[in-house]
Amino acid sequence: MKKTFSFTGVLLAALVLAGCATTLTRDIEIETESAPGFSLSDYKSYGWVAAAQIVNDPQGQWEPPQFDADAEIRFLINSQLRGKGLSEAGLSGDLLVAYLAGVDMTALELKKDPASEIELLENAPKGALMVLLIERNSGRTVWAGVAVGDVKERRSQEDGRKRLAYAVERMFREIPAPR
Repeated sequence: MKKTFSFTGVLLAALVLAGCATTLTRDIEIETESAPGFSLSDYKSYGWVAAAQIVNDPQGQWEPPQFDADAEIRFLINSQLRGKGLSEAGLSGDLLVAYLAGVDMTALELKKDPASEIELLENAPKGALMVLLIERNSGRTVWAGVAVGDVKERRSQEDGRKRLAYAVERMFREIPAPR
């Protein structure tokens, strides 16, 4: 039986699960899905589908100045795949890697007012990162990971790096073990 991925469903579930941050990474929720029978050990190489872009942030509200989140994400994914024994081989790789990142600075969520015990809508910016592994020969997505977390304005570069590293490492930790 062929399993169909519902990326919108995974993203929605991850958004619902995202909570309030009390530590640097506590608010980050991770969801992954694998195609039936998928094992990373069946593949030896990977390549990038295309350069992804992160939502434009001209006021620097969520991406610190001089911080290139795209380059950082690509570096982290490369590190994870190489650590799992794959080598980069351009578009001739067994797997193609794609990622998408975005931020919604206008997201709202219900929060309880401690004084009145009434739930009120408050601004709660959210960010998401999705990574896809696509089998080059078949074009079939064999693995997807999604990370969703709160976005804090003017976070330091170091905090941004740590949060991205945590999200990518946690996603790739959930790749099925070799059979």
